Amino acid sequence: MMIRPLNPYSLSFPNPRFASDEGLLAYGGDLSYNRLLSAYRSGIFPWYNKEDPILWWSPNPRMVLYLNDFKISKNLAKTIKKEIFEIKFDTNFRAVVENCKNITRNYTDHTWIQEEIVEAYCTLFDEGIAHSFEAYYNNELVGGGYGLVIGDIFCGESMFALKTDASKVALYHLIEHLKKKDFRLIDCQVPSEHLESLGASIISRDQFLDTLKIALEDPKEF
Repeated sequence: MMIRPLNPYSLSFPNPRFASDEGLLAYGGDLSYNRLLSAYRSGIFPWYNKEDPILWWSPNPRMVLYLNDFKISKNLAKTIKKEIFEIKFDTNFRAVVENCKNITRNYTDHTWIQEEIVEAYCTLFDEGIAHSFEAYYNNELVGGGYGLVIGDIFCGESMFALKTDASKVALYHLIEHLKKKDFRLIDCQVPSEHLESLGASIISRDQFLDTLKIALEDPKEF
């Protein structure tokens, strides 16, 4: 499938089922609230470097985490039981995104979270679409992550940790929260060994898009 420029006057996207397995579907457009919502409802997300135009993806396969499949190691279970971290939701969204933007990662020397990404997802938060899960130690934010609620799916975007296991403990509490709210799964987007070690699994893009269609018919409140 040819990678198409987006029409600035339309919020529609090319059909992701016909994208290459790599998943690059289109480029251009903007990060407006309506365009981002249209993208996620179509199984598409933005991911690009600073020097690139906005790139839109829907990879095949897709990585997802079914809530009951989350793997808790013995060490993580001990940390959770000790209640070292205070867990909160949606109390410091911008700080969570900024930390995800600034955290040093082993696999890259730069971040895909541009300043325009920060502002766009803060707008989604203000509109009740994006949410954060946060771990605090001695009243300081030390870990967590953020994502979007689409139907009954939580679309995970990024996580960070400034203290060992802080993000994993926050993720555990997010999953417990989502279970109580009858969510279906967490979309992890791109496969990785780290996510697989936490219990995430790989499904085909078609299977994900079919699941997303059903998820949109049963929206949940975060």
